Amino acid sequence: MAAPSAGRLPPLLLLLFLLALLLVDGAAAASSVTYDNRSLIIDGRRRLLISTSIHYPRSVPAMWPKLVAEAKDGGADCIETYVFWNGHETAPGQYYFEDRFDLVQFARVVKDAGLYLMLRIGPFVAAEWNFGGLPVWLHYIPGTVFRTNNEPFKSHMQSFTTKIVDMMKNEQFFASQGGHIILAQIENEYGGDEQAYGAGGKAYAMWAASMALAQNTGVPWTMCQQSDAPDPVINTCNSFYCDQFEPNSPTKPKIWTENWPGWFQNFGESNPHRPPEDVAFSVARFFGKGGSVQNYYVYHGGTNFGRTTGGPFITTSYDYDAPIDEYGLRRLPKWAHLTELHKSIKLCEHSLLYGNSTLLSLGPQQEADVYTDHSGGCAAFLANIDSENDKVVTFRDIQYDLPAWSVSILPDCKNVVFNTAKVRSQTLMMDMVPETLQASQADPWSIFTETIGIWDKKDFIQNGFVDHINTTKDSTDYLWYTTSFDVNISYPASGNHPVLNIDSKGHGVHAFLNNMLIGSAYGNGSQSSFSVHMPINLKAGKNDIAVLSMTVGLHVRAYLWKLLTFIPSGLTSVNISGIKNETIDLSSNNWAYKIGLEGEHYSLFKPDQANNQKWRPQSEPPKDQPLTWYKVNVEVPQGDDPVGLDMLSMGKGLAWLNGNAIGRYWLRTSSTDDRCNSSCNYRGTFSPDKCRSGCGKPTQRWYHVPRSWFHPSGNTLVVFEEQGGDPTKITFSRRVVTSICSFVSENHPSVDLESWDRSVSDNGRVAAKVQLSCPKGKKISSIKFASFGDPSGTCRSYQQGSCHHPSSLSVVEKVTFRT
Repeated sequence: MAAPSAGRLPPLLLLLFLLALLLVDGAAAASSVTYDNRSLIIDGRRRLLISTSIHYPRSVPAMWPKLVAEAKDGGADCIETYVFWNGHETAPGQYYFEDRFDLVQFARVVKDAGLYLMLRIGPFVAAEWNFGGLPVWLHYIPGTVFRTNNEPFKSHMQSFTTKIVDMMKNEQFFASQGGHIILAQIENEYGGDEQAYGAGGKAYAMWAASMALAQNTGVPWTMCQQSDAPDPVINTCNSFYCDQFEPNSPTKPKIWTENWPGWFQNFGESNPHRPPEDVAFSVARFFGKGGSVQNYYVYHGGTNFGRTTGGPFITTSYDYDAPIDEYGLRRLPKWAHLTELHKSIKLCEHSLLYGNSTLLSLGPQQEADVYTDHSGGCAAFLANIDSENDKVVTFRDIQYDLPAWSVSILPDCKNVVFNTAKVRSQTLMMDMVPETLQASQADPWSIFTETIGIWDKKDFIQNGFVDHINTTKDSTDYLWYTTSFDVNISYPASGNHPVLNIDSKGHGVHAFLNNMLIGSAYGNGSQSSFSVHMPINLKAGKNDIAVLSMTVGLHVRAYLWKLLTFIPSGLTSVNISGIKNETIDLSSNNWAYKIGLEGEHYSLFKPDQANNQKWRPQSEPPKDQPLTWYKVNVEVPQGDDPVGLDMLSMGKGLAWLNGNAIGRYWLRTSSTDDRCNSSCNYRGTFSPDKCRSGCGKPTQRWYHVPRSWFHPSGNTLVVFEEQGGDPTKITFSRRVVTSICSFVSENHPSVDLESWDRSVSDNGRVAAKVQLSCPKGKKISSIKFASFGDPSGTCRSYQQGSCHHPSSLSVVEKVTFRT
């Protein structure tokens, strides 16, 4: 055989060489993730990290890539998510990881975007999620006591934790394997509950930490709100503000796992909002005080589809006033203002992580956190924590304007690139634009009416009342309580009506007398229990009472009730007063019970039940009829804008599209004086009661329907209405931007943060500018208001001030339309 020519390899050796190259290229290099007192250390380098919460089951897989991309564009280094135990382990040892619960696919989307992942396994998560994420079936494992030194609970918790860790290991997702998971969390906010369990609480917390470390993930573990987290587990902070938080060891970094940029909503209450200026203030203060990892809980809140919402009484929407709204759209100015903040902080990264810090007083409530490093770098955070007064401070012989409750960031200790109170971004005003619900002409409507009380056979009879949740085991929202009694004559014979009095531990009831709805009553987010008094008419002889009790999500911390059982729910007392000055007590009667609804039993919401004989075609569906199922075939709303279902014409119930559970709907209205403000002052400490809107209106009118749930044609909408409404007025609405606004003044920093050069001094004198732009596919059609002077107000309600240039509008129109 001839010798190979110089520079060439024999074919076999060449093939082996190529295989070796492919194997080396295909295996990502393992990363080292450790920490010191300043930060996480990834591959030997200290890192300052911006993290953003996106909960995979609160959106749909088709939305995940765009949501993650929006977070990355907003300056995120990392995505954080809880892992939802009761969504995955539906029965002991039976797992579900499909569709919205495809955790591996979500993690892969994050990895493909080039971002890190923080996995908060819990497996208790709270999160306004049903039962805090704990499986209801676990309550019925003999001898189980949740979240304490209890062997049955610990055994199941460890099994689930190991299941999740092994799944991530199999995909080589941990950084130690070359993946992108850099942090994991065990337990969640347990420190506040630990004392209630006594010695068992402490032992459990230590066991949880030890169990997590034994998983050998190769990345650090955290425990939030856990001041006694043992080394090397890092204890972290959850709050609106965490600048004053300190970890429990001088060897651990300062990590903020939950910065709440808004708040959740309760049915029947007004809607809370957190101003972007205050969110930015909290973040700047945290990093200025030595923080190194900050996570927004949540950056995208999403939707509590189906029956996943907890509380109780928490809305199906989990919008949370987050930087990305429920529908997946940027909320401006919040998203953009925080994006600029992140860029500004990143300019300070080296000094913050490697420099020496000094705290300087600049006034009674003004201060500077200054970081200088050995390379000559310097960064300063000038803070005015006075909640009322703007101040002028002197730092290094230069004067700086500091609005009240604000932080200015100086990446070179000289030039201001960002101030938390000065919002430069435009504001986008969103509207829900209605579209006619286009029903199929061939088969427009079908209905099914529930039997009032016992349908089919009763489940059991008992003297007195049973607990609602312990009876249904949360398999349904609904439980029928039925009984009967006799009276000699009809009432009222004359004078006042008798009164039906019902006491319930929650969450709500619809009461029927002789097959007629006589009234409804509910608790609320602060108090689940309630009493109701309903005037009634009685007939001579036998009278039938049927009470449909309902839940609206399980308490997030229901396990704490006497540490053994659910917080009680359902009826506790029923009597009739006003009959011959006597009271008929029905509480000790024989009560017949039926779990759930007949429509649920036949799964009428599923596509394969579209031709079920229970459905009755109707040319015109009945209106204002309680306990009615409606089915209609609908067309896809035009365009590609996100879609919401407008339920203003309905009362309370459940809805599905093509078998996908949209969730609970409820047009419960808040009171007209429920803490609302005509304007919101960002200055001063925020609380959920501070800035609210929507008083006197339904808490939630529109219900998100993901575009990916629609078929090109043949879409089936199913609605179960409890109280009565007009289904013909249900509409789809598209969420669109209809107005854009912006406000700027001469003292707003105007800096190109992408190309900022610390060697160039501007001393804050760069001219401020305003920019307006429409979302993709849209353009500005007209200018409604423009004023150069001292205008006041907010977007859509601006007003000219005492100083106004008369050519303001024409100048802006000329620039905008190039006329």
